[in-house]
Amino acid sequence: MALPNRATAALCGLIAGGAGLAAAEAVGALTRPEATPLLAVGAAVIDLVPRPLKEFAVAAFGTADKAVLLGGMAVTLAALAALLGTASRRRPAVGGAGIALVGLIGVAAALTRPDGGLLDGLPSAVGAGAATVLLRGLLARAPRQGGPPEEGDAPPGARGGPPVGASADIPASTSAASPDAAIGERVPFDRRRFTLLAGAAAAASAGIGTGARRYAASRAEGAASAGRITLPAPASPAPPLADGVDLELDGLTPFFTPDGSFYRIDTALTVPRIDATAWTLRVHGQGATERRYSFDDLLDRPDLMERDITLACVSNPVGGSYVGNARWIGVPLAALLEEAGVRPPAEGGPADQLVSRSSDGMTIGTPVADVLDGRDAMLALGMNGRPLPPEHGFPVRMVVPGLYGYVSACKWIVEIELTTFDAFDAYWVPRGWADRAPVKAQARIDTPRQQARLDAGPVTVAGVAWAQHVGVDAVEVRVDDGPWHPARLAAEGTADTWRQWVFDWDAEPGEHRLGVRATDRNGDVQTGREAPPAPDGATGWHTVDVTVETT
Repeated sequence: MALPNRATAALCGLIAGGAGLAAAEAVGALTRPEATPLLAVGAAVIDLVPRPLKEFAVAAFGTADKAVLLGGMAVTLAALAALLGTASRRRPAVGGAGIALVGLIGVAAALTRPDGGLLDGLPSAVGAGAATVLLRGLLARAPRQGGPPEEGDAPPGARGGPPVGASADIPASTSAASPDAAIGERVPFDRRRFTLLAGAAAAASAGIGTGARRYAASRAEGAASAGRITLPAPASPAPPLADGVDLELDGLTPFFTPDGSFYRIDTALTVPRIDATAWTLRVHGQGATERRYSFDDLLDRPDLMERDITLACVSNPVGGSYVGNARWIGVPLAALLEEAGVRPPAEGGPADQLVSRSSDGMTIGTPVADVLDGRDAMLALGMNGRPLPPEHGFPVRMVVPGLYGYVSACKWIVEIELTTFDAFDAYWVPRGWADRAPVKAQARIDTPRQQARLDAGPVTVAGVAWAQHVGVDAVEVRVDDGPWHPARLAAEGTADTWRQWVFDWDAEPGEHRLGVRATDRNGDVQTGREAPPAPDGATGWHTVDVTVETT
């Protein structure tokens, strides 16, 4: 039986797989981009992988972890498509069954997302159908090469005599024009036609996929409308910064973190794009009178406030970069809760947990007592003087100073429910993280960098320290295992912001290890006991190893 060779069949599988993804992207662009197979399955993978693997991904790839996941999935799908194409050479049903299974996985992943709807299974279903049809069509037209006949497939005349309908005096070389050519002879197929068909299918798939993504992005940008929003002046502006709050030293992190440099750690594989004009926030639950707010309702409030607040991710390792400081503008969260009749547990309120939900179904649990204790917890509308960037929560996000982000900083927020910690576990709690997580005091060395080579003599050692909602009172530096020396602190922004520090070191030649620790305003000295980020934040002293050379 003449068959396409393995390489050709694998190519057919790759082209069909690409076409299936392109078709799914096109349907997703018209329905909901988050329901396309790569995004839906990728989100399910994020939810299902164990905590150690999540920690490894963040530690190894940082904010590129999502791109690595999607890239890995694309490579895996490409390999699977090639295998299914190869398997379909002899058994076309295998390829169809494999594609159907992949499609079902995509449908299941999309429909079981927290924000999934009935139409979310459509992109994967259409994509699987398109891939199946194209794979069959390409294989039917692929160049064939003769091979050993299988049982029951012997061509007429193979057991003696010429093929049926062929003259006995016609040479074999001219009578082998059927798909059942003699063993070892190449079947005369129209290669140019197949090449044109395969190339056209690949080009069309690339064009459709790219066009669908651009269309979805244009729709999203139009819906987001951040560029058309003007933030009003806050009724309570941020306190003026003291002179010397930013030491402006080379290699030292600036006091304010630009939007583009602010860390982003979340589970969203694609940034939600929300139409601010259609956005609403629902506040409800135990001890609360249900209320709803539009984006304009928040913009028009007379109690808008502006504050400088440092945020930190619980995944941040000692000395890590998942921390940033920004100027936020928003609505006092306590005021919204009080309007709904919410009371703190100490005053008889039945709820001790505030569960915030994002547009993609993420849940974050925050202690009600912390939100109502007088700190500047807010629903933020702006960041560093502009509306929130989409990747940082546009149109509205939560900001609660003093708590790690996974228990406070819900982005793309659409709902606030008052409940209890006993009644509900937010997203990260079943995955091994603590349900309460105040920020732990930390100090970091920004300059010199790890493995730096320095000249002997005066060296500037500098960095930042933070202990949000408590404040940093002191920073100390030591060289090797020597005594701790006080560093000079920059002026403080507020107790909710990080604080720069600098230490002048007279460096002597040799290999040295620099260490740093902070003391908060309560007098608690940062512990040197090393612990990983899970379950409630890393501990230990940040150190850098440097080489000092003789000048």
